[in-house]
Amino acid sequence: MTESVIRPVPVTAERFAQYGDVIHASTAAKAAMNDARFERFHDLAKIDVESAGGRTAISIARCKAATTFPHRFDMVERHPLGSQAFIPLSPFSFIVVVAPAGEAVDPADLRAFVTNGRQGINYHRGVWHMPMIAMEAGQEFLIVDRLPARDNCEEFILGDPITLEEP
Repeated sequence: MTESVIRPVPVTAERFAQYGDVIHASTAAKAAMNDARFERFHDLAKIDVESAGGRTAISIARCKAATTFPHRFDMVERHPLGSQAFIPLSPFSFIVVVAPAGEAVDPADLRAFVTNGRQGINYHRGVWHMPMIAMEAGQEFLIVDRLPARDNCEEFILGDPITLEEP
């Protein structure tokens, strides 16, 4: 068995486009609001919860135990009924591991990205991804996703564990 190792690269909108959206304040999406006292960075992610029987939910997740590196994993998950966004509630970097949407995951297609501390991400419907990775206990994420009337999480077990290196 040859162990697969992946190392995160900085996330950019271009690199992540196949998997979802990078959520960050961009001058391309800037508009004034509230008598120009605020800048609104508008429509930063394609939230997709259009399936029957579900609704949009806003939640907060707090990390109870930091991920240690190198980190070995053998499972990824996807949400076939809607997108899923994670936005840090304070500045901190985090890592996402993704693979293209499809019925199965080829470990060679796994990609790892690290945020710059001020970015969030939105996984498109059906994109495979690792469960959340946080670098420190106490880090909190705002989550925008689909609250399902039925299960919206599918898991895929990889044949061999993958090692994720620290960025």
